[in-house]
Amino acid sequence: MIPRMAEPHQTPYTTPSAQGKWEERWALLKRSPRVILLGLLVAGILGLLTLRVWQFQVVEGAYYRAQAVQQSTRLITVAAPRGIIYDANGVPLVRNVPSFNVLLIPAYLPDEREAAEDVLIRLAWLLDMPYATSGARPASGKVELGLREMVEQVGFTSYRPLVVKRGVDRETAFLVAQQSLLLPGVSIEVESVRHYPYGPLVSQIVGYLLPVPGGRDEYYRALGYDPATDRLGMAGIEATYEEALRGRKGRQIVEEDVMGRTIRVVADLASPRPGQNVYLTLDLELQRFVEEALRRGMERAKNSPRGVAIVMNPRTGEILAMVSLPTYDNNLFTPGVSPLELARELERMYADPHRPLLNHAISDQLPPGSVFKLVVAAAALQEGVLTPYTHLSCPGTIVVPNKYFPNDPGRAQEFHCWKRTGHGTLDVVGGIAHSCDVFFYKTGGGFEEIRFKGLGVNRIAQYARVFGLGEPTGVELPAEATGTVPTADWKRLTFGESWATGDTYNFSIGQGFLTVTPLQMLNAVNAIANGGTLYRPRIVHHVTDAEGNVVQPFEPQVIRTLPISAEHLALVREGMHGAVEYGTSYRTKIPGIYVAGKTGTAQFCDDIMCGTPGKYDQPEHAWFVAYAMPEGAEEPEVSVLVFLYNGGEGSTMAVPVAHEILKYYFGITETEEPARGGDEAAP
Repeated sequence: MIPRMAEPHQTPYTTPSAQGKWEERWALLKRSPRVILLGLLVAGILGLLTLRVWQFQVVEGAYYRAQAVQQSTRLITVAAPRGIIYDANGVPLVRNVPSFNVLLIPAYLPDEREAAEDVLIRLAWLLDMPYATSGARPASGKVELGLREMVEQVGFTSYRPLVVKRGVDRETAFLVAQQSLLLPGVSIEVESVRHYPYGPLVSQIVGYLLPVPGGRDEYYRALGYDPATDRLGMAGIEATYEEALRGRKGRQIVEEDVMGRTIRVVADLASPRPGQNVYLTLDLELQRFVEEALRRGMERAKNSPRGVAIVMNPRTGEILAMVSLPTYDNNLFTPGVSPLELARELERMYADPHRPLLNHAISDQLPPGSVFKLVVAAAALQEGVLTPYTHLSCPGTIVVPNKYFPNDPGRAQEFHCWKRTGHGTLDVVGGIAHSCDVFFYKTGGGFEEIRFKGLGVNRIAQYARVFGLGEPTGVELPAEATGTVPTADWKRLTFGESWATGDTYNFSIGQGFLTVTPLQMLNAVNAIANGGTLYRPRIVHHVTDAEGNVVQPFEPQVIRTLPISAEHLALVREGMHGAVEYGTSYRTKIPGIYVAGKTGTAQFCDDIMCGTPGKYDQPEHAWFVAYAMPEGAEEPEVSVLVFLYNGGEGSTMAVPVAHEILKYYFGITETEEPARGGDEAAP
């Protein structure tokens, strides 16, 4: 059957009945304007939404994409491993160990105040710290901020990481990390902190780190430090070589989720550069023995409260050992030590008048006593005041008339030798060997009774400076003192008094106004031992980069060559050797070893010993310096200095310590006492 064709006015998809329905609906709409308005409103809203979406995605799409990236990414710094400090044999004197810090980004806390407080309360409980500051003020006067106050200080909208607590233990760090879903914005940072395995043994040399000093944030930020988190060297090699040890931080852009957790590294802007490694001239085992020997010597010297022992190579200026007692444990200044423990230890050290935090080898300024006679002897020989054939007598006591009342014996001043019976007639070698005070009174200040003109204060001061006294040695350690080389002008400006002959006499035997550091004095003796070269003392041998390449090699540095002839220095060395063979230093004798030395017993008061008038009568402080080498050798191999505060006579207290050190250095095990010398006691 052939189907009927549709009428021309009809379409295949519209039937007469359907068309009727549309006509009915249109008629209904014309009778209901509200329906038309509603339709127009819906159409308008849809149009506005379409327009707004087009504006967001097309017109302002780039801006909002950047905003989204900014909220999900963050620029972070990547810490660089700090360089290691080694001894001369490659033994690490410091280590980098991991430490856990808890960080919080306040902006990632929940928006609801109660939910945010729940997070902070939970975190405070996990870290065993207060949530809010209590009203009571502790006895120390310092109020520990609660976690809520810490966040309020930086603001709840801050995207800057806030260090909530440093140095938390591993278990606590893992517990916080496990609860990360309940602690939005909280993360664990692993930072490298210093650990000093040998603590007090080398703390005076190695030093320690401290946070960036307050009030100088902008200065240190310009140098690349983060004042909120970084630490820098504040003592010892850690301070001197801060720039080399610290390295360079890296920078990364990381993507984070809504909880503040890192998802991936988006860009590595700069890789961290590890710090350089510093190798010292110090021998750790020798350092350990020197400390033990010094402690034994301090105990023998009626418990001397302070002491110094230094061992050097006199041909290069290398410091092989440097011990200063009392000392401290530099691990006290590492993160993880409780503030209460640190405060207690600092209070104890600050109360100690002998200042454990101070390196007495380079910071003490003390009269050197008779050790200084070596400088006076060399100067007198070079200036022609003494010759190898000059002999001066020592009756035990000499009398110097008062220049204002020359005819009044009651106003004259007596000057005594340490040996009251006198030494008789001596040449310069004997004067050094027996450490005769009268010999050096006359050499330095002259003696009118025999019309002998001495060096005088100006020439003594001149040669003292030639030997490096009165100025820093330049060793690579902070807080080095200069000492004092007095002159007539200096006394007039300092005390408003004129210089007297008695001042020159005291100056000539290392007493009076002269002060030196132990390192200065040993370095001066090194110049005598090596034939006239004054080297800069060195505690750093070389520096390497992270790959082991030497970036700063060791080269001995000459300060100056002494303007003293080799013949005159040889006579001084002969006197020092005589002191060991038959004079004041005979207890230093070692079989098979050539030893030359000089004792000193300095009598001086300070605020510690003579703070109470009449309590002490010029306490004695023991000195000894020496150099040594195997018999038959042509050049000195090692030099040593020992100082014992309130230790008594140098010959009886300081010499035995040096004797132990030299025996250990040369591997000598004999225990026989050396034969008695020509002097039973000496300065």
